[in-house]
Amino acid sequence: MRISPNLLPMLVVALVVLALYWPIMYLVNIPVAQRALDTGAALPCQTAFECASQLRSPVLPSPQQLWGGFVSLMFPLDSPNAIPLNAAVTALETLVGLLLATLVGLFFAVGIVASRAFERALLPWIVASQTVPIIAIAPMLVVVLGQYGVQGWIPKAIIAAYIAFFPITIGIAKGLQSPDPLALDLMKTYNAGSWQTYLKLRFPASVPYLFTAFKVAMTAALIGAIVAEISTISFQGIGKMLAENSRASDVVAMWVIMLASAALGIFLVAMVGWLERLLTPWRRAQVAPR
Repeated sequence: MRISPNLLPMLVVALVVLALYWPIMYLVNIPVAQRALDTGAALPCQTAFECASQLRSPVLPSPQQLWGGFVSLMFPLDSPNAIPLNAAVTALETLVGLLLATLVGLFFAVGIVASRAFERALLPWIVASQTVPIIAIAPMLVVVLGQYGVQGWIPKAIIAAYIAFFPITIGIAKGLQSPDPLALDLMKTYNAGSWQTYLKLRFPASVPYLFTAFKVAMTAALIGAIVAEISTISFQGIGKMLAENSRASDVVAMWVIMLASAALGIFLVAMVGWLERLLTPWRRAQVAPR
């Protein structure tokens, strides 16, 4: 079976991680196991090396513990406490947040490119908005929206959009400014209006920048959605699962959930990449090997 050239580097990294996982797991767990044995804790093992892979609250779970936690948190698939349903809720919040961020980012990007005064007036405030800790603003935003009957997953999506709109704004603005000056002069020669220039030149030129911004914004939106779920009262979502298992001090479950959230992020970014290849077939032809 032939391995894709794009998949080979990922497999190499995975093999390196697997090779390093066992020694690192023993390195960080053996001191904890030794302290537990010294205090007379009831452990189903005799030596620190043996106990390192069987700790109830390990620093780094063993592969067997991760697998057991994965099985217990994955099934049944429709369980409100299982990863699939909660990951779907978080993915919905992330995607809706990305859509809202795109609409807001497009507005600001066009304003930045079209008006120098608009850029000078609002760009510093756009940058400053990203310095506010999301864990602080999320509860306040949920309370304000709750007064108007906006509850459930929608406030989390709005918080995700708040985090994601900045890279989209900058990416689209960079793309709109990317056309060659000669092409802009040619549009003026043809007596094209501003909107014609945007529709026929600037927007098509910004597509590569847009999808790059989408990939960055997707991860930002996912983090925003998870943090919003942790920071507010949530009944579903990856963040809710992290908060519950953190309170229960279930280290293995937290590791499994974190790995699941990483897998969700990889899937969402890969979905953006697939959409980019679907909507920009001419770019595949440009980068195809000769």
